[in-house]
Amino acid sequence: MRILYLDIDTLRPDHMSCYGYQRQTTPNLDLIAHEGVLFQNCYTSDAPCLPSRAALISGKFGILNGVTGHGGTAADRFLTGPARDFTDQADESNFFNIFRHAGFYTASISTFPERHSAWWFNAGLNEWINEGQRGGETAGQVGELARKWLIQQQDNDNWLLHVHLWDPHTPYRAPASFGNPFAADPLPAWIDQTRFEEHRRMTGPHGLQELQMYDSVSHPAFPRQPGSVSAFKDLRQVFDGYDCGVAYADQICGQIFRLLQAQGNWDDTAVIVTGDHGENLGELGIYSEHATADHPTCHIPLVIKWPGTGQGLADDHLHYQLDLLPTLADLLQQPHRADWSGRSFAPALSGGQTPATRDSLVLSQLAHVCQRSARFGDWLYIRTLHDGFHLFPGEMLFNITEDPYETEDLSAARPDICDQGARIILNWHDQAMLDSPQTVDPMWTVIKEGGPYHAQKSVHLARYLERLEKTGRHAGASQLRKEYGMTDPQDC
Repeated sequence: MRILYLDIDTLRPDHMSCYGYQRQTTPNLDLIAHEGVLFQNCYTSDAPCLPSRAALISGKFGILNGVTGHGGTAADRFLTGPARDFTDQADESNFFNIFRHAGFYTASISTFPERHSAWWFNAGLNEWINEGQRGGETAGQVGELARKWLIQQQDNDNWLLHVHLWDPHTPYRAPASFGNPFAADPLPAWIDQTRFEEHRRMTGPHGLQELQMYDSVSHPAFPRQPGSVSAFKDLRQVFDGYDCGVAYADQICGQIFRLLQAQGNWDDTAVIVTGDHGENLGELGIYSEHATADHPTCHIPLVIKWPGTGQGLADDHLHYQLDLLPTLADLLQQPHRADWSGRSFAPALSGGQTPATRDSLVLSQLAHVCQRSARFGDWLYIRTLHDGFHLFPGEMLFNITEDPYETEDLSAARPDICDQGARIILNWHDQAMLDSPQTVDPMWTVIKEGGPYHAQKSVHLARYLERLEKTGRHAGASQLRKEYGMTDPQDC
């Protein structure tokens, strides 16, 4: 058996045509949905990039594996400590080693380990192919490496190939030769001129006036990624840039599929399509970033074609991405580790009526903000401890069935639902800390070390306040100074 794992960075399911997107962004990946199972409600437990893949590889929530941020102590795994054996137990039954134990030759084409100094990602790999640009490579470059590898392995069986494509990640980088197949397509109707103007006035990195996080500098090497958007008609550049990244990655995936078909290996090749997180595209006033513990950032695609199982199926139960590890262990007849956070959903691939394994999820984001959220029923409840300079309230509540773009905060109107969400987070936290060998929640480590890596007061706030003043957002600057204990010039 052959297994192709397509890891497409920053891929929002609602921007894939197989999930109902009106733009035809993913005709090749749609084939996997037609031949396999599409999971409609899969979420990463920990966002963004580094924490998400740490959870996937370990099968554990960030609160248990230690990786919850992009810098500082919380960017590293917890040490195993005195119980560490000759090799670290944390690596022995991780994601790739499950395949090794089942007799597969394992290979990865990814720059992720070098980009984030996450060398533990490679545990269990026979072969790691590093293109060398730390995430700056295009799908075309990665696809060429993947096709060469597949040609070399044409007559071999029992391999897993992990292929990591970055193209939907900022800066949007589909080559100029790809053009813009979406130039005539309408933009999402939920963002109108009024909401656009509201977003222009908002405070926080990666808003419309600072698409480069804290400034509006445009980089000539990435013409699809603007530095700011000042006119409503120019908002198209953001959406088209992102969608072209998705479509270009899909095109390269199609080339890989056609090679497998030409080799006669397609039918017995399993294909897994997923990503590490989604992308804010206007939700909460944030664009071109994956900065919150909310629906657009944490909701991810998961589509699986597995030979001998169901075809053209859809599963609408709640799942974490880290549930993949025990699921694959079941499919490969490998034992589970007792300390995995994940739960197997392997029966869902058979097409039978599979009972829900979870009735709620808890989502964490500690790299841009410090937030934990509860996803249950129609609801997303967000609890914020550090707002990442966005002036978020302590609680937010959205009915994402009726309002998937999070336009109306219902926390004041539905305190009963907020209480339910807060209880879900509290119960999850208490159980996690009981299960953890550590005595400190890494969220508090992030806060005590100065806040999330991308929004540390000592590094970013002073110059961002200057930026806000220069762009006429004096009220937001004053609020931030008050919130973070800084002197307001108007009081001097």
